[in-house]
Amino acid sequence: MKNQEVKKNPEFLEYVFKLNEGTDLTEALKLSLKEINDIDIAQLNRIGLKTYERDKWTIHKILQHLIDWERIWCFRAILFARGEGTIPEAHDQEIMGKNSNADELSIVQLVNELQIVRQSTILMFESFSKKILEKNCVFFEYEMPLYTIGLTITAHQIHHFNIIKERYLSLDK
Repeated sequence: MKNQEVKKNPEFLEYVFKLNEGTDLTEALKLSLKEINDIDIAQLNRIGLKTYERDKWTIHKILQHLIDWERIWCFRAILFARGEGTIPEAHDQEIMGKNSNADELSIVQLVNELQIVRQSTILMFESFSKKILEKNCVFFEYEMPLYTIGLTITAHQIHHFNIIKERYLSLDK
């Protein structure tokens, strides 16, 4: 944290709160699981590996990205919840996306994995006491309460599902 000022309530949290529309953490996680369960797998299969623009991720890579980042955020939440003391490192989503084999996996496989990861995330956050959920977490240049990590996970999904709706579903021809 040398030469960096810690930002309480970083700007991206405003976007997180906006996407979650004021929903509390438990409800946001449950709603997000419902959204996963409601995915039209047949439609995504018809779109296949098409992208709306050159060098953009496929839907497969977007789903893998959601899975990977949910696991990363959960790892961070556990470190903070247990008072481990380590400040998690930053990760490069472009490198991770480039090195994933998501395009070799089926939509069904990716959706199933996302469902299971989300169920695990729900159980993890439900296991945290109010005191743990309100614990302040400092990483990179940000400081925020632990419960907002869960809201970040749901907002991340909302953000990418919106991109799929706005830019990919029209590729179903």
